Amino acid sequence: MKPLIGITVDRAESPQNPQGQYQLGPFVGQSVTKAGGLPVLMTPDPDLAGAYVDACDGLVFTGGMDPDTAAFGEPMHPKARKMDPQRQAFELALLEALADRTDKPVFGICLGMQMMALHAGGKLNQYMPETHENPEAHQKGVGHPIEVTVRDSVIQAEDAQGHEPIYSSHQQAVSDPGKMRVVAVAHDGTVEAIDGKPIHGDRFYLGVQWHPERGGEGPLNLGLFRRLIEAAHSSK
Repeated sequence: MKPLIGITVDRAESPQNPQGQYQLGPFVGQSVTKAGGLPVLMTPDPDLAGAYVDACDGLVFTGGMDPDTAAFGEPMHPKARKMDPQRQAFELALLEALADRTDKPVFGICLGMQMMALHAGGKLNQYMPETHENPEAHQKGVGHPIEVTVRDSVIQAEDAQGHEPIYSSHQQAVSDPGKMRVVAVAHDGTVEAIDGKPIHGDRFYLGVQWHPERGGEGPLNLGLFRRLIEAAHSSK
């Protein structure tokens, strides 16, 4: 049986659709499928979080807008783009339900990594154009190298050799991982990956700031989805 991989989706409202609609591009689901998993899109209902955690063999927290940091004691930056409140409540409920489920691998992408850090007591740089000389390197989808800073993460030092292209598109970044730890950084010090080794041991609990679903088939892109599926297989 292919591992069932739950994937978070966005929720958007518009004058034409005031009730809102769920949306997600095809790339994450395609990457899960290529890696050998069965993708399942999760309705962002906080009351269903526990049921999804029970039903799925692994979870992916996808990219999106910016978290409402007021919920974590920090005012939102005026230029932050507030994510849907229902989605934020759902993802926090998922992370809470996952806290003690060491049998469930978790993979956070861009916003997903930021939500993992906030849930672990971390903080965000809410507007990189004010703190970085070249924020465009992280916002335009241009590939840039990363440096792996530890030896015992899902991401290995040799994975970053050869400058495999990575796709970045974000105006915020993790400034403090909280109880998690930094495992990779960009040339300018931007946190590019965090994991849960300090609180979850060897469990697959990884967040990356780039979008591996938009990259190639190397170890920093599709390879991470393959490792997620391997972890889900081993915990079944």
